[in-house]
Amino acid sequence: MRVIIVGAGIGGLVTALHLHEAGIECEVYERSETIRELGVGINLLPHAVGPLAELGLLEPLREIAVETRELRYAHRLGHTILSKPCGLAAGYQVPQFSIHRGRLQGLLYRAVVERLGADGVRTGHRLTGFSQRAEGVGAMFADRSGRPLGEREGDILVAADGIHSTVRAALLPDEGAPRWNGVLMWRGATEWPAYLDGRTMIVAGGNEAKLVLYPVGAGASADTRLTNWALCVKAGSPGDPPPRREDWSRPGDRGEVGPHIPRFRIPEVDVAALIAATPEIFEYPMCDRDPAPLWTQGRVTLLGDAAHPMYPMGSNGAGQAIQDAVSLVRCLRERADPVAALRAYEDERRPVTGDIVLRNRVGGPERVIDEVERRAPDGFAHLDDVIDPAELDRIVASYAAATGMPRSTG
Repeated sequence: MRVIIVGAGIGGLVTALHLHEAGIECEVYERSETIRELGVGINLLPHAVGPLAELGLLEPLREIAVETRELRYAHRLGHTILSKPCGLAAGYQVPQFSIHRGRLQGLLYRAVVERLGADGVRTGHRLTGFSQRAEGVGAMFADRSGRPLGEREGDILVAADGIHSTVRAALLPDEGAPRWNGVLMWRGATEWPAYLDGRTMIVAGGNEAKLVLYPVGAGASADTRLTNWALCVKAGSPGDPPPRREDWSRPGDRGEVGPHIPRFRIPEVDVAALIAATPEIFEYPMCDRDPAPLWTQGRVTLLGDAAHPMYPMGSNGAGQAIQDAVSLVRCLRERADPVAALRAYEDERRPVTGDIVLRNRVGGPERVIDEVERRAPDGFAHLDDVIDPAELDRIVASYAAATGMPRSTG
């Protein structure tokens, strides 16, 4: 069997590595001319780290990431709402990692090239169309200028080509543009003095504005970390056209960020100074798509953001793409008929990810801070006067179970 993978993001590269591990031939095609380590921070929860550990990548991840020990939800004025251990500290068999997205993609890319060979990832190949026949599928590519690069043949085609997927547009031609929820997100990362234990993630704020802080890598000295921040502000209404196209590498306007910073008072971090020290910031309108009625047509299927773009709540975007890869490869190994395998993969993954997309629209696990801010916008002296802590625990536990997190032993 030969698998054609379109897109060399996290989902496409992890799929290639698991296919190779299973003895299934594959090739990855990427429209960019080079694989550049772009982006800022993301989180890999244990259900995402486990499949990477199975590929022998646990120690390389440890070298470039931070093992997250604690997640702290807080009011915008700094009062702790809920604190929970993460990864090994919570009793899981593998860590939780906070990592620079570009460094993760670079690690995966190097692993693919090392294991599949120099042609394992073919850059500068933009998918222009595909065709199916009884025994296979053909994918047509062109270079950046539009010059045809010929057709590649395989047994199946896996589209891991992101929220603006060419393949999804062909499968769902009447779907239209991604849906904006009215929130603009500015992000950046810079070296900064370590706060608390140097391994804690803070999510603060509520419905109108949220601030996310976490270290994603070592700094130049023992007391500094490469620190990621994200500021999310409601700037429109759900369903409005986004002000600018969704692009993770779009530069942001620092002047637009400034007026929102005074809303937050986080005792552990001088937020204004952190953002001012960040050399480059990025802007992204928070978008997703409605859960798709189908992912698969014959020998062609979707994976990752092409299948289920979701709001970045609960640290599940990359994790669900990795879960897709595991499911897909298992279905291919268990079934001789690739068409039946893709159908089984979709049947397993589409309902789960559709549920997560909808949960993220109402805040995912971050509903804990939304609800507290709704009840106590100006802060509180005692959390018990605002909400029952057991209610907060139920929100987080329900979301974790829906996303496929394994049970911890802690």
